[in-house]
Amino acid sequence: QVQLVESGGGLVQPGGSLRLSCAASIRIFSIYPMGWYRQAPGKERELVAAITSGGTTNYADSVKGRFTISRDNAKKMVYLQMNSLKPEDTAVYYCNMRAGGTNYWGQGTQVTVSS
Repeated sequence: QVQLVESGGGLVQPGGSLRLSCAASIRIFSIYPMGWYRQAPGKERELVAAITSGGTTNYADSVKGRFTISRDNAKKMVYLQMNSLKPEDTAVYYCNMRAGGTNYWGQGTQVTVSS
């Protein structure tokens, strides 16, 4: 009943920007917290940013001041604006929703930061 689809990844040079999008197919969207996670090669999946139903945000220290998570409840979308990208941001980025005691994940979108 829940599907999450990420888009917007790609190849960008250091210092560049990307905006990731996550489209949620679910009857009710606005009440659930959403998050972006990433997994780099050889690393564990880590929380990048999260946003509650009320709009409160939380960020990993490594991305504070550079990334911004937002949501559009009318469109059932969540976004991750990534600025001042660094090579260490290279990873597969996953959209996450916690609903009804279950974690739902998108398929992931690749972000590569390289010169």
